[in-house]
Amino acid sequence: MPLIPNHDLTVSHLYIFRTYLSFSLPNPYYTTTSIKMSWQSYVDDQLLATKHVSKAALCGHDGNIWATSAGFNVTAEELKKIITNFGDISTLAQNGVNIAATKFMFLSANEQVVRAKKGTSGLHIMKCKQAVIVSMYEEPIVAEQCATVTEKLGEYLISVGY
Repeated sequence: MPLIPNHDLTVSHLYIFRTYLSFSLPNPYYTTTSIKMSWQSYVDDQLLATKHVSKAALCGHDGNIWATSAGFNVTAEELKKIITNFGDISTLAQNGVNIAATKFMFLSANEQVVRAKKGTSGLHIMKCKQAVIVSMYEEPIVAEQCATVTEKLGEYLISVGY
């Protein structure tokens, strides 16, 4: 059956034209849509929607906040301080990790990840090429669940240059 009335083109013909001859039909027969993800959708859809992260923020290495979850009152100043001290374990251990006006006890760190805890809640912070992911978990979520989700998104962002 022809795809376009009064023409002998089928779907396979259009594929050949579009692929090899860069041919495209005018609307309404052929349309393309581009999907553009915002930083907020990464927080909402990739972190919070998993139910393994209670609150989250994405920021640049300069501390500027790109996206944050509702009610997570993290400041650029707090983020800059963490990013500056990312490789300095002794400073983090001595001062703790302050996020959203709450001081968390530093647990461990490496070149990419900082972990901190306060009571039954905690933080998992991952540094990517250009971005920093801050994920907070609260009971009944456990650290390992939050870490898995955060690091999965972090690895993806690194793979696409962020």
